[in-house]
Amino acid sequence: MSLFNGKDLSGWKSNEEVPGVFTVENGELKVSGGRAHLFYVGENGEAKFQSFELKLKVKTTPGSNSGVYVHTKYQDKGWPDAGYECQVNSTHTDPKKTGSLYGVINILALLEGQKEPEGGKHIKVPLAPSTDGEWFDYSIKVEGKHITIAVNGKTTVDFIEPEGWDPVKELKNMPGRKLSEGTFAIQGHDPKSTTYYKDIFVKVIP
Repeated sequence: MSLFNGKDLSGWKSNEEVPGVFTVENGELKVSGGRAHLFYVGENGEAKFQSFELKLKVKTTPGSNSGVYVHTKYQDKGWPDAGYECQVNSTHTDPKKTGSLYGVINILALLEGQKEPEGGKHIKVPLAPSTDGEWFDYSIKVEGKHITIAVNGKTTVDFIEPEGWDPVKELKNMPGRKLSEGTFAIQGHDPKSTTYYKDIFVKVIP
């Protein structure tokens, strides 16, 4: 099922924390201009997904940061509390790179002299698995309590939420990181970040 028609933002709702962050240009979703989040609401305004495979194409620009949230829900402002963020970041100074399950399992590329962030597990890499200016295939699959993330067909995260998972205890400042159900959101991170999205499809897993 296609979630983005390449013409307008039908089926999506921006919280407009910063107006005008999400625009459609040349069949692509452009994300630029500040912190805001674009939530998929569907035709009835109440889209929810439990088990699914989400596939999309993403392109970063130098120094940009974005992300794709799953099992989240609409909120007016701030970083979404509910669900998990799948990071989009090739060269932003945040060492948590594309393919990370943000704050939980981090694909970590540290700059010289940069300290490891607190919270979560780290998989150290020399560079992000994505490259600025090049489209990459992003796949996010959730089956029950199992989430896998892949970049260009290569798995970066394979995480099973443990029995009795308590994000308040396990994670730093992210109490809502639990798999249950919810929708998707695309992140506008900061005024200096510009990212692009297209070909956004979801396959529901019964």
